[in-house]
Amino acid sequence: MYGYIIGKVTKITPKYIIQENNGIGYIIIVPNPYNFKLNEDYKIYTYQYVREDQNDLYGFLAEDEKEMFLKLISVSGIGPKSALSILAAGSVSEIVKAIEARNDTYLRKFPGIGQKASQQIILDLRGKLSFTDDFVSSGNSPALDDVEEALMALGYGKKELSKVLSKLDATKEVGDLIKDALKLLAK
Repeated sequence: MYGYIIGKVTKITPKYIIQENNGIGYIIIVPNPYNFKLNEDYKIYTYQYVREDQNDLYGFLAEDEKEMFLKLISVSGIGPKSALSILAAGSVSEIVKAIEARNDTYLRKFPGIGQKASQQIILDLRGKLSFTDDFVSSGNSPALDDVEEALMALGYGKKELSKVLSKLDATKEVGDLIKDALKLLAK
């Protein structure tokens, strides 16, 4: 699997771009190919989607777009094409705001997303999206940011964590902070 590819865009089509890196042209399916310029170098964050009858490489200009794509395809009934159409027409922060506000009308405006799919997205992702505003730190110390990230990976929401993080002693080691936070969350 590839984390990202740095190289020159040599071809742009309505569905994908070709990015050359060390003499190899990678076909990368992107949300909006026309955001790229020919013969320009880009760092494209990639995700290789492999299924029985499919082996595609998806690419994104920003890491938060890739993370949102991965969250969307984890939702039952949402495939890469639907996730890509959402990312092509909406910004990550707008999508997160719509999910957190339970705005299924916003989600239904995207091709391939009906009422059932939009409600499933909200049900599966609400409270679990931690990368709003392009990975901007919450203003905590780096140790508390690490604790927050670890606990969110365990499934805790941003709202419940904000109450707990303010009660922690940021001078402790991250491992101890996580234990303390879990104790507070258990109360």
